[in-house]
Amino acid sequence: MSLILASGSPRRRELMALITPDYRVVTSEVDESRIAADTPARLAQALAAAKARAVAAQYPGDVVVGCDTVVDCGGVVFGKPRDEADAVAMLRALSGRAHRVHTGVCVCRDGQAAATVETTTVHFAPIPEEELLAYVRTPEPYDKAGAYAIQGRAAVWCSGIEGCYYNIMGLPVHRTAQLLRQFGAL
Repeated sequence: MSLILASGSPRRRELMALITPDYRVVTSEVDESRIAADTPARLAQALAAAKARAVAAQYPGDVVVGCDTVVDCGGVVFGKPRDEADAVAMLRALSGRAHRVHTGVCVCRDGQAAATVETTTVHFAPIPEEELLAYVRTPEPYDKAGAYAIQGRAAVWCSGIEGCYYNIMGLPVHRTAQLLRQFGAL
């Protein structure tokens, strides 16, 4: 039995290594645009499950972890920004208010699955426009839900967090470890 992380995210790789160094990465080919749900949290869970199941189908007997993170700003889902204008719009919407980050985690093995959604509330101070515009001209916001990296330069805007910090980075470490223990992967 091998442990597979169904994600190409460098941050998830780092966080999975906090749980165990003994895993490999196989990215899924799931078309995320075809998956919908009635709430942002359920969308994160549905996306995570689709990724885990897609990879698990290719690797019977192995334990597969699928994840997906969305930013929920007043019920509107912010994924990864398409371009600079999209990143600017997201960050302006997040400026000076609280939002929620939902990460779905699904663990699969041989047709069995267990899933969870971790939700963290993040409070942003007002973002000065010149800082916002300088930030979107860096590579940092473009492969992250909500157009920011809490572990990067966006940390200066974060005035508070309620919940799991690692969840904001894309992998709730404690909850993921709990699921992996259920499957005997730890």
